Amino acid sequence: MNSAGKRIIILGAASAIAEATARIWAVQGARLVLVGRDKNRLEAIAAHLQTLGSPDARTVALDCAKADARAELSAIVQTLGGLDILLLAYGILGDQTVTESDPAAAANLIQTDFTSAAAWCLAASEILERQRAGAMLVIGSVAGDRGRQSNYIYGACKGGLALLVQGIAHKLAPVGARAVVIKPGIVDTPMTAGIGGKGLLWAKPEAIASIIAKRAERGGPIAYAPSVWRAIMFVIRAVPAPIFHKTKL
Repeated sequence: MNSAGKRIIILGAASAIAEATARIWAVQGARLVLVGRDKNRLEAIAAHLQTLGSPDARTVALDCAKADARAELSAIVQTLGGLDILLLAYGILGDQTVTESDPAAAANLIQTDFTSAAAWCLAASEILERQRAGAMLVIGSVAGDRGRQSNYIYGACKGGLALLVQGIAHKLAPVGARAVVIKPGIVDTPMTAGIGGKGLLWAKPEAIASIIAKRAERGGPIAYAPSVWRAIMFVIRAVPAPIFHKTKL
């Protein structure tokens, strides 16, 4: 696994998983563009990445959920002279009880986690198809594998996004480019800080980052992170509805 000199764009670069992945790529000598809302935070991350070995770590301050994905991505890729890897790592968890009863909150969650993310994915797929090379990695969630009362609006966004990425992967395969949806389980990040009862299934951002960096180079269009979640979600999907509906998942 060697990303030396590769041109990498990270959307939502200030997130814990994105930053951990950027550190891996920086050590390997990748050229990085960090995209996100917090300019000061991005610049601090970029400065650190350069100390780790990145020959070029620049920042673009914008709100990915509201930006014109096609125009913004085209401009960034033009400055880089191409695109080798794109990582889409932004999103919000939302509060199920709020989004169920507040249409504006539900619309914001859907816009952030699906609509805008889909726009970035479609824009990236155009570039990768035209280049006939490169990889797009999108952070989804195991929540998208089956609707559950505790997070079905968030899960619907991640489930739809996963299907989109799989379709893009199918389209890109004949030309040699790749698309991969990364499906983490429960990850210990600021976004999940309010969830109690951290146990054995909780992963650290660095563990997910390692999987992302590997999948940028090889592997199929779906990657559970860690891989144990593939078996866990297989069981959850297989539970018959009459039994499943008696649970509180």
